[in-house]
Amino acid sequence: MEFFKGNSAIGFMQGRKLAYLVSTILFVVSIGALVFKGLNLGVDFTGGVTIEAKFTQQAQPETLRRSFEAAGFEDVQVQNFGSSRDVAIRLPPPSGETADAIRSRVETILRAADANVVISRAEIVGPQVGAELRNSAIVALISTLILIFIYVFLRFHAWQLSAGAILAAIHDPIIVLGFFAITGMVFDLSVVAALLAVIGYSLNDTVVVFDRIRERFEVNKRMEPFMVLDQSVNQTLSRTIMTSLTTLIVVIVLLLLGGPVLQSFSAALVVGILIGTYSSIYIAASVALDAG
Repeated sequence: MEFFKGNSAIGFMQGRKLAYLVSTILFVVSIGALVFKGLNLGVDFTGGVTIEAKFTQQAQPETLRRSFEAAGFEDVQVQNFGSSRDVAIRLPPPSGETADAIRSRVETILRAADANVVISRAEIVGPQVGAELRNSAIVALISTLILIFIYVFLRFHAWQLSAGAILAAIHDPIIVLGFFAITGMVFDLSVVAALLAVIGYSLNDTVVVFDRIRERFEVNKRMEPFMVLDQSVNQTLSRTIMTSLTTLIVVIVLLLLGGPVLQSFSAALVVGILIGTYSSIYIAASVALDAG
């Protein structure tokens, strides 16, 4: 399936200054949100307790919240997900209690509300483990960016293309992080996995465009560089749109039907795919052109 019969002739490189402006605004807003508002870190990073339970009848989040507070828990978050009988509960990091003791207290509160309640998920993460996971996530992201730069440099033997690829790879996750800071959605390990997937997705699109750029330069050595880049982007445009569209269909279904467990993960992928497609068309190729 092709969206364009024959090759399109859109002047992408002529609009790169506008793209730079848009990206700069998004980047600055994202950094500002990260600095002044910060991320709503999940239990994976802060430590704490996450419980998912299914009641035999309609659950009452407010009543459950008051029950937890009466039992000595503070900053309790209780919300429905999936159906009115399903609830997700998030508690702050445990202090001085064993995991078994916390689990027992939680079960007692839930069974007081419904003797036949089913606890489908119970995760308890200590603050120290959360800090270790946070540091590991940061190392994973930085290592990925370094390896991308090395890979693109060795593949294309041109620092200009490496610079374009690495800037696009930095551009995409920063804007996704900004989205999470602005919306206040929970940022957990699943989002880190989504960020790594977004970086890989964006790099894949970028490599396809760069391969075509290299081919076009070998065939049209006397053509102006911006014309070669425009031709390359246009010739891969149908493939880029088709790939993005089919992937978006899947992650949008996850976002709408996957429930709160997959909400952050799928939201990160939706934003990342849109931004990654945009950056592979504009940012990576445009930076490579201006760096040359």
